[in-house]
Order: sequence, then C-alpha cells, then structure tokens
Amino acid sequence: MASADAQAIRQAIVEALPLATSNHGEEPDRRNLYVPPAHIKALRLECNLVVGARGVGKSFWTAALGSQPLRASLGQAVSELERTDVRIGFGVNPDIDAFPDGDVFSQLMANGCTPYDVWRGVVARWLADIVGESLPRDAWSDTVAWVKANPEPLARLLQRADGTFRSGQRFGLIVFDALDRTSSDWARMDGIVRDLLRVVLWLRSCPNLHAKVFLREDQSDRTITDFADASKLLSTKAELTWAPHDLHGLLWQMLCNAPGVHGERMRGLYATIVGSAPRQHLGSWHLAEEVKRESAKQRDLFEALAGRWMGRDRRRGVPYVWSVSHLADGRGRTSPRSFLAAIRQAAEDSVEKYPEHAHALHYESIKRGVQKASEIRVDEMAEDYPWVTRVMGPLRGLTVPCEFETVEGRWSAEFPDGPAAASGARLPPQHGERGWFGVRGDLERLGVFETMKDGRVNLPDLYRVGFGLGRRGGVKPLDR
Repeated sequence: MASADAQAIRQAIVEALPLATSNHGEEPDRRNLYVPPAHIKALRLECNLVVGARGVGKSFWTAALGSQPLRASLGQAVSELERTDVRIGFGVNPDIDAFPDGDVFSQLMANGCTPYDVWRGVVARWLADIVGESLPRDAWSDTVAWVKANPEPLARLLQRADGTFRSGQRFGLIVFDALDRTSSDWARMDGIVRDLLRVVLWLRSCPNLHAKVFLREDQSDRTITDFADASKLLSTKAELTWAPHDLHGLLWQMLCNAPGVHGERMRGLYATIVGSAPRQHLGSWHLAEEVKRESAKQRDLFEALAGRWMGRDRRRGVPYVWSVSHLADGRGRTSPRSFLAAIRQAAEDSVEKYPEHAHALHYESIKRGVQKASEIRVDEMAEDYPWVTRVMGPLRGLTVPCEFETVEGRWSAEFPDGPAAASGARLPPQHGERGWFGVRGDLERLGVFETMKDGRVNLPDLYRVGFGLGRRGGVKPLDR
C-alpha cells in the first residue's frame, strides 16, 4: 500500500470511530448498529434479564430499544421489535415523569415505601399513558400511595393496557438500566433489584406486556432472585458477550459507514479484499455474513490495515489476534468500547509518528492504542467502582506477577483500618467484610486481577498499564 493511501485510510479510521467511548444514553447512530449473535437473545421480548460488564452494550441497547427508528432497523434481527412500543422505566438519562431518580427513590424508601410499590408505580404510570387514563402523579409519593391503596383498579389497568396492545397486534416493553444509580448501599440495592424482578414477574401474566432489566454482573451475582418463581426469569437470562470476530465485524461495520469520502475509501478497500461491496439497506451499509465470522476474509481485512506481524517477524504475534487479546480483562473478555478506542488511537498515533509506514496501523501505534484503551478503562472504573481506584493506587510501580502478600502489605500500609477505609461514596467492595482476601476476590470477579496457577497475582494489560504496574516485556505502563 502506498504511504499516501495508508495516510488516507488512517484519517478515515479516525473519522469513522467515535472519540467518546460511551453513548451516555444518547440515541446511537443507525449506521453503527451491529448485532452479534449472542445479543439477539438479549433483544428478544421474552428475555427479561440481561447481564453484562462495563462497556459491552447495556446502555447502548437500552437507548436503541427506546428509539422507534432503531427498533425498525433491529427488526431485521428481532422481527417483533418492529411491532413494539417501548418505555424506559429507569435509565442513564433522567426522566422524572417516567421514573424517580436516585434521590427521590431514597426519599420514598425513607418514608416507608417499599421498592416493590415504587416499581409498580413506575409501571402504573406507563400503563395509564397507554390507555389514556389518569392517576395521581403530582409527586411520586402520590402515585405509589395510589398503587398501594388500589390493588383492584391497578389489576384492571394492567388488563386494559394488555388488551390495547393485543387488539392492535402490538407489544409493550418497559426497560430498566443503570440500577446502580438507585442506591450506594449493597443491602438496599439488593432489595431494590429484587423487588423490580418481582414486578417483572407480575407483568408476565400479560402476554402483550414485557419488561427487560439490564444488570451489571456484580448485581446479578448477588442474592436477588430468592423469591417464588424467580426461576421463570432466570431461564430467560442472556449475557452480553463479544467474541473476537464480533469486535472485528463491528469495526468494519463502522468503517464502511464512515462519513463522506472516508466511507467511500473504506468500502473500496473492503470490496477489493472481500470481492464484493457491502450491501446498502435503510441508509446503512451492511457486511457480508462471512466478514462477521472468524474467517480468512476477516483476517485479510485487518491485515490490510495493520500488516502481518506485531514487529519485524512472527515472534511478536499477529495484529488480528494481538489487538483483541491484549485488551482482554482477567476473565478473557474484550469490550467493544476498549477495542474501538485502541484502534482509533493507533490510527491517530500512526498519522503523527509513522506517516510513511506501508500500513495504516503501525504495530507500535497499536501498542500505544492499548495504553489509551487502558487509560480510558481505568477512568471508567473510577466512575463505576471508586473503591477500585483507591485500592489500586498503592500498587503503582509494582511488577506483576507477584505474591499476594506483597499486594496485601501495600494495602495494609495505606489503609491500616482495613477495606472499609478504601470505600468511597458509591457502592463499596461487595466482600470487604472478609478483609483483603475479600477485596482480592472482588477484583478477580471484575476482571482486574487474575490468579496464576502458582497462586501469584497478575493483571491483564487492560488494567495493568492504566494503573501503572509493570511487567517484564509487556506494554509499558502509563505515567499518570
């Protein structure tokens, strides 16, 4: 590839991939909709419970489901979504008329309202809007009081709403996301989520009304389904996972839909390698099925961007594999957010440092892309789990793998009063009451730590680099 062509492709990659790594509940761009096979179950109406780690698509799919145009696009994968009206019952973006925010939720509970009645109040407002009826809604306390005092009118409201959808041959779906924003106490959070799932079970008696709850893994792992018939919900559970070939498919979906001349250039490269142009439908370009799977064509596409090796020969690895594996957490999972951030940074770095390189992505730039993705991931961890940032601070400068006693020694020196001293205003370590071994277990479940066969503690590059720990021969840690 001529250096001028490589430079043009670098610029196309930068223009195609977002600078922001999270959509923050905003409506996604239809052109970037990509549905991995593992996510189809999560989008089906009968799936009530969806579990996923940070950055795998929980809020993305919540926003997509809440958009009528995007539901029409998703109808290619899940046909019933084209006949579904959606309400957000809790989410990233505040909507005080549709659901109480965290402060209002806390006040309602402090005044004696149960989470079960609060969630039924949220559903009642939705149902009343469907059938065009009124109920008390000057304040959430009024709605919750009405729900509690009027079980028969509520039951009739439920039946009328279900009948309205049935007569129109449509479905109603209410979606709940970002439930960690309802409380900073684990025991209270458990009650809030448990009662929400009871309300979801209550709705299952109506065939045209559905509910979907997106949960973080640490929420799902807790005792939130210890109630009668909870198994009916658990049997529908789907996990949002991304295989390496899904990530490469998403990358090319976004590259082929880049704006203007950049998209034309990437579609031209795609057609040269695949043998046919991507298919256009509803204003978006779509990949051939072969390019969505781990295949020779998919490998050839990434090789056209990054070359064959992560160095001068095969000893350093293959970019197609390396770019995903070095972004995996301690449980072997790579999120699309991390992957896209790394590729965008690699393109920017190649523009600046290797403009004459034969390929768009220089292998050293791919390594710096991992550094950038790690930095972003650490910042995201600080948002979701502030305690992780606090306990990782004393470990800066360590070389891993290392004995856990070394880690524990640094923690004990920094926090002589134990794990409780490392907790912030958000949810604390789940098992902090078990001491530093409990914190270690929590970090392993989050994918920050991994335990080697000999018992030593290790960190994947995704976290090691951003938290400033070293490893012999590994990607260099960041100076922060």
